[in-house]
Amino acid sequence: MNRNEKTLIAGLLLAVCATACASDPEPQSPYVNAAEVCDGVFAGDLEKTVEAVTGAKSFERRASGGMDKLVKQIEKGYASGRSWSPREELCEMAAKGSSSDEESTLAFHIYAPQDVNYPGNPEGAKRFSLGKEAVANVRSAGIYFECVSPRLDGSKNRPARIYGGLSKAHDRGDALENLIDNLQIIHSASLAVAEELECEGDAGLPEKLDSGLRQLPPVSRPAEIDS
Repeated sequence: MNRNEKTLIAGLLLAVCATACASDPEPQSPYVNAAEVCDGVFAGDLEKTVEAVTGAKSFERRASGGMDKLVKQIEKGYASGRSWSPREELCEMAAKGSSSDEESTLAFHIYAPQDVNYPGNPEGAKRFSLGKEAVANVRSAGIYFECVSPRLDGSKNRPARIYGGLSKAHDRGDALENLIDNLQIIHSASLAVAEELECEGDAGLPEKLDSGLRQLPPVSRPAEIDS
């Protein structure tokens, strides 16, 4: 091989390397913003609400696929015929620099009939007319709803009872608007789950949560019977 041939080959190798190097994608940031957290469930007009509820603007990037796993667990729990199923997380909203015990979490499960109108709700919780019932306090919120779906065999006659809960919200005080913000987050996630499950009529959940959501009176504890 003469000098010119060697020079030509070297030039071609450099050109190939330059093309390959230029096409390498930028490394992903280990963090995402509120619109991207939880696989984009809150993208749109809830980013500011997510930031308020979690007390953060940047979150750890977590592996996707939580929705697929969650839906499979709900289908499995419903098919078991049991009145309830174990809790399955949709996602953790892990704020940048937070510890594992501070992560706001969204999780779902099949709930038992007696869980609705339960008199032992957390201290400071308020009840709302949303789904079968919704409950919220300064650190949490939950929605009970029922789903009739072709993916849940028999649900026409026995709707799937599904509970979606937000836990470890950032405590901003017990003002009603703060509780409604907590409900906004779990409502958006519950609506996404209902859509993924193909629930008829989105399981009765509205497309948008009205800020004038009707409050329900507290549930009275049963009177103790003297023995």
